[in-house]
Amino acid sequence: MLDWLNSPAVTLFGAPTSWAELLGFATGMLCVLLVVRQHVANWPIGILNVLLLMVVFWSVGLYADAGLQVVYVALGGYGWWRWTRGAGRDGVSGVRTTTGAEWVGLAVAGVALTVLLWLFLDRFTGSTVPLPDALTTALSLLATYGQARKLVESWWLWATADLVYIPLYGYKGLWLTAILYVGFLGLCALGWRAWRADLHGRSARSGPVNAPVTA
Repeated sequence: MLDWLNSPAVTLFGAPTSWAELLGFATGMLCVLLVVRQHVANWPIGILNVLLLMVVFWSVGLYADAGLQVVYVALGGYGWWRWTRGAGRDGVSGVRTTTGAEWVGLAVAGVALTVLLWLFLDRFTGSTVPLPDALTTALSLLATYGQARKLVESWWLWATADLVYIPLYGYKGLWLTAILYVGFLGLCALGWRAWRADLHGRSARSGPVNAPVTA
């Protein structure tokens, strides 16, 4: 199976594109479209997507991104669980804004993750792009956490990560994946608008929606 996934499916911009990358493109687009619509099916589709991308990233030496996919599987399960709990005491029933305390926590975690991953990749792996690999890994983890808790600003984190991912994947010759992330960038704008509209609609009906949901 791994040999087939790593085998060329098509050639784009003079570089071979594997079946794993091609299927990752399809499942990735479907996943983000489902997130925009707040459909719970985004989580199982997303888990399939990250397993495919794990194969792609490892094959080109993006070790942090490959390892990140393992964490994504766990976060995908967490998000799936939270979204399906609905409006229960600890569940996620709708979109909300990020609190000041959460922003501080996200910022501290983001800087710490980036520095630690950068040092690890630079000293202990053969990564040729340790800093952008570490930065995108940290941003993606924070964005996935925010998505699981339906924080509307998680789309900002995804967009920031995408702006780094696009040239990074082009540099690695993963042109289809780079194109996928251009599409993701556009979907970030659509997702932010859709989640903001939902947030404003709920605020108009029941007052401001910005209180944190307990873990």
